[in-house]
Amino acid sequence: MNRPVLEALNLHRTYGDTEVLKGVDLSLDRGEVKALLGPSGSGKSTILRLIALLEPADEGEILLNGKQVGVTTNTNGTTRPLREAQLAKQRRDIGMVFQRFNLFAHLDVLHNVTLALTEVAGMSKKEAAETAAVMLERVGMGHRLKHYPSELSGGQQQRVAIARALVLNPTVMLFDEPTSALDPELVGEVLAVMEKLADEGMTMVVVTHETRFARRVADEVALFDHGRIIESGEPSAFFDDPQHPRTRQFLSHLH
Repeated sequence: MNRPVLEALNLHRTYGDTEVLKGVDLSLDRGEVKALLGPSGSGKSTILRLIALLEPADEGEILLNGKQVGVTTNTNGTTRPLREAQLAKQRRDIGMVFQRFNLFAHLDVLHNVTLALTEVAGMSKKEAAETAAVMLERVGMGHRLKHYPSELSGGQQQRVAIARALVLNPTVMLFDEPTSALDPELVGEVLAVMEKLADEGMTMVVVTHETRFARRVADEVALFDHGRIIESGEPSAFFDDPQHPRTRQFLSHLH
């Protein structure tokens, strides 16, 4: 059988005296969409940051296409974090979209997206501009290439941020509550882009409170609570017949 595209095995992460992740396992097959739900502080965003190689795990390992990422193995069998330049290369395979858009205010839409292509992928400015324009068209922002972030709505800015993450052609896309900072009427346009990506076969992990999106788009939904995944399953079973009392309690508050 084919190995999962992404595997997170026994991940632990502690900040000070707070153990945020307590041995989490998570895996995705190619083209799978996994939605992560849970209360604030339960560990959802932390596991995304570890998978995105933005910070190291205290224990456990992350494998992408069967190969461990984020660390190198010493001759004595121990591991140590990779240097930043090596991490940057591995991050090309892992796209991440944050709650906040984090666009460069002094750059227009096109240059916000081309920056990764010229600085990380080493493309020429001409080739990068052509590639970025195609990607921006894909997320419905092809008509805003010369606009600056201050001239865009929150939903438009988030779609530019999605294009920026996609433009390096990552193996996996991570979304950390990408609609939580948006006005309610702008949420739909971002979710529509994400649903289109799922339909096209993108492998995705989505931290979200949008239960309708999770039910419609995800292949599996998981509930985080106090640093652990306490229940996971297909959306129909997860939402309509949850087995864990904490899942039933959490969903009752959402509904």
